[in-house]
Amino acid sequence: MELEYLVKLIKILLEGLGISLKIFSLTLIFAIPLGILISIFTMSKNKIISYITKLYILIMRGTPLLLQIICVYFAPYYLINISYDRFIAVIIAFSLNYAAYFEEIFRSGIESIPIGQKEAAFTLGFSKLQTFFLIIFPQVIKKTIPSISNEVITLVRDTSLAQVIGITELFSIAQKQANFKFSIIPLIVAGIIYLGISLILTIIFNCVEKKLNYYRG
Repeated sequence: MELEYLVKLIKILLEGLGISLKIFSLTLIFAIPLGILISIFTMSKNKIISYITKLYILIMRGTPLLLQIICVYFAPYYLINISYDRFIAVIIAFSLNYAAYFEEIFRSGIESIPIGQKEAAFTLGFSKLQTFFLIIFPQVIKKTIPSISNEVITLVRDTSLAQVIGITELFSIAQKQANFKFSIIPLIVAGIIYLGISLILTIIFNCVEKKLNYYRG
């Protein structure tokens, strides 16, 4: 009977896992490019652009993601009487939050590249875009892989915060099952699933880091 319940529980939790993985995937799809763009704006010589982006980063990094999710979902309704899909609100909040963290990672990586490499690339006739994407960016990725992997693994756990506005993801289902059965087993199984995903991501990032070992310095 216990085995039968466990199999049924795993099937139920996997449904929630699908939602968690959607949040995870879409956040990365939007947050990483946005983080790169914001890092460029932060280093802009235009003080207004630089100040605005730094203020944005301060707000995103200085306030809880839980609060940001609530604000992104409820603020439009209270301010301009507009409501929208809560899943979209979660993706927006997660993307804006993680973009701020990725910005710090990418900016530090870009600033660590010796200026002489940029000058050499210009001397050889490379444009600014070519210099960035062909010379600078590959090295930035190599230097920042450990930091990126930490943020990505943290994101796996943070997907559980989506339940604050009623998104039925993995952890919220585990909580409901635990309350319904008066058992901690659903939470333990959910924890094992989170741990398994984190382990898979760790292995993937380790492989990527080894593949990029030819970028040294």
